[in-house]
Amino acid sequence: MIRPDSQKMNSNYSDLYDIVVPKNNKLRRVKDIIDFSFIYDEVIENYSITKGRSAVSPVRMFKYLLLKVIFDLSDVDVVERSRYDMSFKFFLDMAPEEEVIHSSSLTKFRKLRLKDMNLLDLLIKTSVETAQNQGVLNGSTLIVDATHSQSRYNAYLPKEILQKRSNQIVYAAGKIDDTKIKPLKLNDCSTKEALDLSKSFLDDLLKEEKYLSIPSVKEKINYFKETIEDCESTYTVSVDEDARVGHKSEDKSFFGYKNHLAMNTDRIITAAVVTTGEKSDGCYLSQLIEKSRENGVEVDTVIGDTAYSSRDNLDYCFNDNIELVSKLHPHIIHGVRKENQAFEYNKDAGMFVCPAGQLAVRKARQGKKQGQNQTDTYYFDIDKCQICPLKIGCYRDGAKSKTDSVTIKSETHKHQMKFMDSERFKLISRKRYMIEAKNSELKNRHGMKRSKYAGLLNMEMQTAATIFVVNVKRIIKLIDEK
Repeated sequence: MIRPDSQKMNSNYSDLYDIVVPKNNKLRRVKDIIDFSFIYDEVIENYSITKGRSAVSPVRMFKYLLLKVIFDLSDVDVVERSRYDMSFKFFLDMAPEEEVIHSSSLTKFRKLRLKDMNLLDLLIKTSVETAQNQGVLNGSTLIVDATHSQSRYNAYLPKEILQKRSNQIVYAAGKIDDTKIKPLKLNDCSTKEALDLSKSFLDDLLKEEKYLSIPSVKEKINYFKETIEDCESTYTVSVDEDARVGHKSEDKSFFGYKNHLAMNTDRIITAAVVTTGEKSDGCYLSQLIEKSRENGVEVDTVIGDTAYSSRDNLDYCFNDNIELVSKLHPHIIHGVRKENQAFEYNKDAGMFVCPAGQLAVRKARQGKKQGQNQTDTYYFDIDKCQICPLKIGCYRDGAKSKTDSVTIKSETHKHQMKFMDSERFKLISRKRYMIEAKNSELKNRHGMKRSKYAGLLNMEMQTAATIFVVNVKRIIKLIDEK
């Protein structure tokens, strides 16, 4: 059961916050510029108004998730810190003497209360509107790019990640105690044996009060406990079912997701699309532009790398009177195809990817150099094609090879080639570095290098919360610079 006034703070000690939480505290700043009541309006349908026990305010639960992103904490540790950190309690609209929630409530909130809402678009729209209201969103130039997030379940085998987490505990404890914890040795174990040894190791640690009383060690122990639970849940399901293999180069791949981003030159992210890892960057340009416009952003110029210079994107931008600052790549020209398949070009690997996610193994150019009908032919692994579930209409049984050809028509891109030679193109394209720096901030400071949970929906939630935090931080900085 939820009540409209459940987020109000009623305490005789609330004046303490004026003393212990200074005006320039970043959580106070965030609370001052963002009205979080929109969360209540969005999730109220997932609560009962008349039945059950009184629920914790959805606004407070959402703020817990933001604190996890801001400070890169686990569920257990963000709740524990909110027990004694007054700035956390102030941000959460808690009375100084109020008791905290149980950490398991955060998992239930993510799974049950946020399940039917488009959190990604909602949070980006809210942050963009806040920037507009504060007068810090200017310009009509977008910079687009995609960055990948590794799936946490495929980065290591279960015993490898358990070994790594246990080593972190040993290292943290060794820094404050001369008594050495005997490290786990899981290299020669099966997955089941590694889990059993890890549980026994954890049980021994939980009996040692001296380690549980030290935050730096306790955080590692909590992380290790969560990892054991994750490995148990993936013992029968060995990989993240939604994650896919993407390619960073012809011989380097990752398993996970892609975050397609649009950012304006004020370095505020205006739109995002989260996909599985094998998707091509350039396919989402029009979607990013439309989402940015829906959020109230004017767009007349778009800057992107070579992945965005396909003929479809050039035609879309030309028809919409948008200047596309993207260098042409000879292998990204989508001309007349010999086969009507949804093959996508991966600019990092320099190869096409079939609808099943298989990367071409080699390519060859055919035709005369001076002719108008040169083609690039891409060859795929026939052994994989023979057992592919999507082979009907794509691969003919008994065929000795599977290829996909692209006819190169430089005539289609003459206008863009001329634009590329202009001083304006060279000047504007220099701004593309901004989004690379933003990607680094998202991944290295706020944990988007790796997915925290399994599944595309959970990756969208993680991306949504991270972008919201990063945008709000940027808005505060722009306000201070005014």
